[in-house]
Amino acid sequence: MSTQSSRVRSMNETRERILDVALAMLGENPDAGMGDIASAAGVVRRTVYDHFPSRLDLVRTLTERAVTEMTVVLTEVNASDAAADAAWVEFIARLWPVAHRYRVLLALRRGEYGEAIHALLGPVDELLADLVKRGQDDDVFAHHLPAGPLSQLAYGVVFAIADSDLSNGTLGARAATITSLLMLGVPESRAIALVGDQP
Repeated sequence: MSTQSSRVRSMNETRERILDVALAMLGENPDAGMGDIASAAGVVRRTVYDHFPSRLDLVRTLTERAVTEMTVVLTEVNASDAAADAAWVEFIARLWPVAHRYRVLLALRRGEYGEAIHALLGPVDELLADLVKRGQDDDVFAHHLPAGPLSQLAYGVVFAIADSDLSNGTLGARAATITSLLMLGVPESRAIALVGDQP
């Protein structure tokens, strides 16, 4: 292997390590600075800035990672023939580890990076609205709100529970699924039956 390709691989590994450390640190403290992230990643501050010229670039890259992971899950779930409420349950079950890992984006979305994060989440928002619209068309989900806002409310609940201190066990995913289904207008008995024994 050439020296050039070794250097590129090393740079990519460093970049990924910085992102993983940043995600963990920001999850604990959304106000963590670039210096804190550099120390925790075992690199000098300059190295962080070489990869991410600003904190916004770092947050934007983390959001892009989250969007990629969520889009894959949503696209697969939307392609299934399952009823919309059953598809939602599968979506949350598969999304939960992602939501838990990227829960800091909820806090950052409410702050100075809100506009950038919101713009990047566009494809996820569209896929969610499509799934909720399918449920409304089949009279599985409520009609009191248009599909877009209703999907955002239900989806927001998942991240709110992921962000809560109570969600560090298997109760979190179950609570998030049932609560989001209730927000979508699914009767409680149906929501509980759909979730079943799922952890």
